[in-house]
Amino acid sequence: MLAAMQGSATERAYSREPNGSRVEILGAKIERAQEVLTPLALQLLASLHRRFNPRRLELLAARARRQAEFDGGALPQFLADTAAVRAADWRIAPVPADLLDRRVEITGPVDRKMIINALNAPVSAFMADFEDSLAPSWENVVRGQVNLADAIRRTISFEDASTGKVYRLAERTATLIVRPRGWHLPEKHVTVNGEAVSGALFDFALFIANNHQALAARGTGPYLYLPKIESHLEARLWNDVFLAAQDALGMARGTIKATVLIETILAAFEMDEILYELREHSAGLNCGRWDYIFSFIKKFRNRADFLLPDRASVTMERPFLKSYVDLLIRTCHRRGAHAIGGMAAQIPIRDDPAANEAAMARVRADKLREARAGHDGTWIAHPGLAAIAREPFDAVMRGPNQLAVLRADVEVTARDLVVIPEGAITEEGLRNCIRVGVQYLESWLRGNGCVPLYNLMEDAATAEICRAQLWQCLRHGARTSDGAEVTLARFDRLLHSELDRIHGEVGARRLSEGVFPTAARLFEQMIKSETFDEFLTLPAYELLS
Repeated sequence: MLAAMQGSATERAYSREPNGSRVEILGAKIERAQEVLTPLALQLLASLHRRFNPRRLELLAARARRQAEFDGGALPQFLADTAAVRAADWRIAPVPADLLDRRVEITGPVDRKMIINALNAPVSAFMADFEDSLAPSWENVVRGQVNLADAIRRTISFEDASTGKVYRLAERTATLIVRPRGWHLPEKHVTVNGEAVSGALFDFALFIANNHQALAARGTGPYLYLPKIESHLEARLWNDVFLAAQDALGMARGTIKATVLIETILAAFEMDEILYELREHSAGLNCGRWDYIFSFIKKFRNRADFLLPDRASVTMERPFLKSYVDLLIRTCHRRGAHAIGGMAAQIPIRDDPAANEAAMARVRADKLREARAGHDGTWIAHPGLAAIAREPFDAVMRGPNQLAVLRADVEVTARDLVVIPEGAITEEGLRNCIRVGVQYLESWLRGNGCVPLYNLMEDAATAEICRAQLWQCLRHGARTSDGAEVTLARFDRLLHSELDRIHGEVGARRLSEGVFPTAARLFEQMIKSETFDEFLTLPAYELLS
């Protein structure tokens, strides 16, 4: 039974299971929190933490060991000890009817207005995001769970205080898919026996415990996107979590369906194995392109021969990215799994028709490339792109998906996945990375993880590319297209220049007050650090309430 002890600003709730596990809530009091921090959800969370957190920590340690191998000059290879899995003839379990057609999926954070607009958008599915597009403050994650519960029960509404407009769900809504945080992120506001829980397990336990019955009553199910996976063993951990949760909640095995984002370079070498581990629960794979580029830089960060050109020039036509896409489609369709394309970062440009047309043309071309390659659907970040993204898939697909397009022509080697793209590193590219990185981090620290900047929708993944490229260029003394070396003094000059530019764009008061100085200092420290922070969100999370 849940008992609560409240202080003036912080809610301290404790739950004891029969085996003596102690769950403590350390976060501030949030309105309606008790509706999602339920005894059942906390009991499930404690059970999952106690059983699986040691394995999670072991797998994170294994990531560090593999990184040391790459630092020593090794390159990833397809695994010899799982060759039989890749060679065998097997398929994933069938997916539910509302996951058969996924031609356009919209993604976004779990704030109330976003959820309503995304579910009402003319798309197949909405991925409600607790990860890269959400700053995981205690208020954001708790309110996000409340908002999801209301949306599933169709009681959600939102009134815009500035306009008086009221937002409600339409009769027809998109299929809901939820992305919990990755294995690496903690939830510092909840402990079990004094140990901080995993953000992934927290997000998952609350969502599944509180909503599985309501989802079933509406003829759908608990569908997930799994981020940042680096190996099939990490997928196996998720599968075991699913089995334990389904057994604990009296759900039929296989009810949970999960799409894995192949957004790390190492996962690209284990796509068959990842599908195999989740085959009872799998709903496909997704080309998480921005995190994939970040992962590529991160894994080979200590090698001067792995410098990438400006991020704007690292497009999906580049051989290492095209190989990854083709292999993902071939792997998925051979196993009866959906292959979902990547995110279009463009957003409508309302005050510049010419620039807007150029941006929409890039979206159209990108989605046509995906449809022709054999993808079964794609991602967008703004409802205004739905029709443009849908058009190429409607033209190419004769049914709800392209699972019959087996891409037997595809032969991808380990070397194909690590070919370095040619291109220039420019001063303007470095400046753009500074502007985007600092402003994104400032917004994240204010609680907003999805930020429109310079006509693109930036999230943690794209900010990570900026941060990683700057660190790598500085560490290896890269030379820009003008022949000048990227030195510490040059970085300082560029940083101060770009802060002056941001000053002119956002105003002196915002730049000097609030969290902007903190964001600028933290960004500078991460770029200049001798060691590379695995994720910018880890040191930033220490500053988030």
